[in-house]
Amino acid sequence: MTTDDLDEDAAAGAAGRPGNPNLETILRIPVVVQVVLGSASMPVSHLLKLGRGAVIPLDHRVGEPVDVVVNGRVIARGEIVVVEDDNSRFGVSLTEIVGPAGSAD
Repeated sequence: MTTDDLDEDAAAGAAGRPGNPNLETILRIPVVVQVVLGSASMPVSHLLKLGRGAVIPLDHRVGEPVDVVVNGRVIARGEIVVVEDDNSRFGVSLTEIVGPAGSAD
């Protein structure tokens, strides 16, 4: 399923809901989605020494879930997968949806 499929499903569901004439407009608002593989902290002096081929160790380990962040807020966690239709691209398989207080639902 692609994001276009999700857009169409959401729009189809919104069209069938009475009393929500502006919902389609809201569903079209763009949001920034990021998948965070990990992070690192280093002094500027180390940052300036980085060059091609440098490896920056991250705080996440192989096999740990990655965070899915929308507009700066973690909304889910998942696993990195290779996209079926295009082996040169990665995707995220969601394994956990994070509730409003940061707890899993």
